[in-house]
This record gives sequence, structure tokens and C-alpha cells, in this order.
Amino acid sequence: MSNLLFDSNSPTPVVAFLSVASKIAGLALLVRLFNIVFPFLPNQWHSLLEISAICSMILGNLVAITQTSMKRMLAYSSISQIGYLMIGLVTGNFDGYTSMIVYLLFYIFMNLGTFACIILFGLRTGTDNIRDYSGLILKDPLLAFSLALCLLSLGGIPPLSGFFGKLYLFWCAWKAGLYFLVFIGLFTSVISIYYYLKIIKLLITAENKEVTSYIQSYTVSSFSLLSKNSIEVSIFICVIASIFLGIFMNPIISILQTNLHLNTFTNI
Repeated sequence: MSNLLFDSNSPTPVVAFLSVASKIAGLALLVRLFNIVFPFLPNQWHSLLEISAICSMILGNLVAITQTSMKRMLAYSSISQIGYLMIGLVTGNFDGYTSMIVYLLFYIFMNLGTFACIILFGLRTGTDNIRDYSGLILKDPLLAFSLALCLLSLGGIPPLSGFFGKLYLFWCAWKAGLYFLVFIGLFTSVISIYYYLKIIKLLITAENKEVTSYIQSYTVSSFSLLSKNSIEVSIFICVIASIFLGIFMNPIISILQTNLHLNTFTNI
């Protein structure tokens, strides 16, 4: 699975599926494991998870910043994202678990939206190199705008959904006394924003001398909600969620906390 995730020749939909599905399955397993199998051993696993979260956030972002392939960049970025998600797990309380699930929900849309943009660009150009996105806004402003929004949401830029998700996640960790973990999360978020903004800068480059041959020969069909292209519809849904889902955080949190309490009493 790891080879598929980091192989630049792997099909992009497969990479997108693995980057999301593995997180959902892994985190769900950890929550059940630590609260049912090891409910009386918090100190033994707390430090291990905290170290794992810190390593994931730091290493994932540092390696992602050096990548030239868009798929590889997102694959390594996903390692840092699981580090953020583990912060909620480390708190060991209902607020932390809720913040983790909320951020995971937002992350699914942000990540799949980004991958959908990459898939569409790859189908039209046959390239996955980051530098080949230079000047995309000149030929396909809607795709460039969609990709930029998903990347900004992944970076946690306000007022996008990713910002509210990270804010709630870090706030729950801060209340739990995980100050160093929150500091690392904020620091590595700045790193991720840096390389996301570098890509966005390429997208909006308007000088002809910086436009690649792929963009010069780029052709685009109409992009609309009524399109039969499922990729375009997916992009539309994910972009809308990346922009507006944060507005509905309070009802989402209430529903999740209610379900978590019900599941706890059921297990008891």
C-alpha cells in the first residue's frame, strides 16, 4: 500500500482513495482499541501517540516541501495530516475525539477535491509535475480557482473549512494541556501553507515566458454542475464543502458528541 501511495506512476484515484480510506480505518481502530481494549493504560500509550503525531507533522511537511510531483506532494502531506488528526486522539476525551472526527470530515472533502483537480489536469495534459501547472489560470481559471481553494483549506487559511477544523482541534488539545503538541501543529501548519502557496503562485502566473508547453496546448471543455463528467461534479461538491462546511460546525459537533456518549454508555 505504501508503494502505491508514493509511486508517482500509480493511478491518481487509487492514491486518493488510499490517502483517505487508510486514515479513516486506522483512526477508527485506534479509538476503539484504546478505549475498549486498553481503557486503564492511558499513560503507556499517551506518550507514544504524542511522539508519533509530532514525527508525522514534522517529517510529512518537510518531505512534502521538496517534492516535484503533485501526487507525491499530497501523499507526504497526508502523513502530516494524520499527525494533526492524532492530536485529537492524544487528548483522550470526548472533545478531542469529536475534534478529530470533525477535522477528518473536513479533510475528506479538501483532500478529495485536490485529488480530483489533479486527476482532471492529468487527463487533459498527461503530466503530474508541479511546475507544469504554471499559468493554468490563463486557460482554465475555474480549475485553477478550485485547486487553490482546496489547497488553502488544507493549509488552514480562514475563513475556509480547514481553518475551523484545525482551530477546534488545536483548541481542544490546548484545553487538555497539550501545549507543545499545539505549538508543533501551528509551526508545521505554517510550513504546509508555504508550499501550498508556492503551488498557487504557479497557478496564477500570468507571464507568457513562465507558461509551460502543457498549458500552451491546454484545451478545456465547459465546466458546469450539469456536466456528465463525474470528476467535475466531484470538484464542485468538494470545493463547496471546503468553503462552507465550517459554518455548520456547531450542529456537527453536537451530533457527534451525542453519538459518542451514546456509544460509550452502550459499551458499558
